[in-house]
Amino acid sequence: MEPWSIEPRGRFEEHTFESDTLKENPLGDPHRRPLWVYLPPGYDEAPGERFPSVYLIQGLTGQLDMWRNRTPFRKNMPELVDDLFADATTPPAIVVWVDCWTSLGGSQFLDSPGTGNYLTYLCDEVVPWIDANYRTSADRDHRGIQGKSSGGYGAMVVPMLRPDVWGGLATHAGDALFETCYLPDFRDAARALRNHYDGSFDAFWKDFRSRPAGSKDGDDELLNTWCMAASYSADPDGTVQLPFDPATGRMRDDVWARWLERDPVRMVASHADALRSMRAIYIDAGNKDDYFLDLGAEAFRRELEAIGVTDVFFELFDGTHSGIEYRYPSSTRYLVERLAT
Repeated sequence: MEPWSIEPRGRFEEHTFESDTLKENPLGDPHRRPLWVYLPPGYDEAPGERFPSVYLIQGLTGQLDMWRNRTPFRKNMPELVDDLFADATTPPAIVVWVDCWTSLGGSQFLDSPGTGNYLTYLCDEVVPWIDANYRTSADRDHRGIQGKSSGGYGAMVVPMLRPDVWGGLATHAGDALFETCYLPDFRDAARALRNHYDGSFDAFWKDFRSRPAGSKDGDDELLNTWCMAASYSADPDGTVQLPFDPATGRMRDDVWARWLERDPVRMVASHADALRSMRAIYIDAGNKDDYFLDLGAEAFRRELEAIGVTDVFFELFDGTHSGIEYRYPSSTRYLVERLAT
């Protein structure tokens, strides 16, 4: 490959999307968001043709321009997508990159009084706008969503919550089985709060925003814990409830129960009809995932099996949580092959 970006075979269009839903969100984050659209080769030459669509969402702390980040000796995600659709054996599709970043790191793609209404933004603003402005096959049976990590979480739960919008999903190491991926952080967060911030998350955020992010021990655990609490257990007035006592680390079982209601593994049984209606489900994770999300992937697959959903792509590959962008083309292709018909 060339050591710089190459001329795409398809076409990328970049927009600034103005959201009514995100205006006056509780964090004061921007309501104007970047939105990227990839049109496959041949789109302009086939004015009567309509295409399935796949929406790409990001992990925690992701903002849209990060998709262009390059790992040495590898292509970045836009280049991988272009290569995929330059292959004539791949059914053509429209790919949409959506920004759901927040100043806490992310939104988990949910509606929450702690972060804003990002589920509504995605499903009721962005999707209809794309369908109105591009030649999509504008129904749920031809529309899929995919992501990694927190984006993989969104790819699992958004179709469960809004099966009227989505017909397929692909999750790479998505947040799932919360006792394995989140619970271990709570003890580290409680200790970091005590040792550095007098037990106060307000003091943490003030310090965090005054210096280079990630430059102090405990940053990752504190940011992740607060962001998840703002997404899963914020009260109607926006007050963020932690699932543990910050002074001792002792669990607050009532708040933890609110988190577990949003665990994809535990959501399967109560959203069985939605999941049975999916035309494509793709699940993978590295077998050495740093956050043990391979265990969550396996647990999610088994819950799907328990409700009778067995037509699923599932793989635990040799890898960790990082450097797995090369997995995306296989899941994108899996989705479009099933959503194109």
